[in-house]
Amino acid sequence: MGTLVNQVVTKTPSDAAQSVVFTAEQELTRLFLQKKEIMQRICGIKKMLSGMVGIFGDSILTEELRSSFGYADERPGRGFTHACRQILMEAQTPLRPTDASVELRQRFPELAQRHKDLNASVTTIFGRLVRYGEARTFLDDHGTKVWEWVTAHMAN
Repeated sequence: MGTLVNQVVTKTPSDAAQSVVFTAEQELTRLFLQKKEIMQRICGIKKMLSGMVGIFGDSILTEELRSSFGYADERPGRGFTHACRQILMEAQTPLRPTDASVELRQRFPELAQRHKDLNASVTTIFGRLVRYGEARTFLDDHGTKVWEWVTAHMAN
């Protein structure tokens, strides 16, 4: 039996392929920047509307806005997400989950009591808000993980 010799074939991308990849990378970078700017604008508008709801009540919102803010949807998670978003938006300083939990128990007791481990639930929702681009997280001066609304950071 003969010896099987493995040949390694090296393929290098053509100039045309490299050009396509370069163009795609530039386009993705541009789109990600646009997405960040759009999310910041959305967050600013949501914060403004949230303030108006705090003053005038949610009846000033259209059905579409009520739905996007979670008022029209009675699923437990939606109301809780809205409450966490509200707490974070209105916070004057970055929040630890325990701080947010205290605020939730005071302002939204019916939602808070539905959660076995409220701090864990808050941490999960805050993490989602970070992924949505609405919040950011970092370590405070004591090395504790805290969250803040993204427009709060931009103002500083």
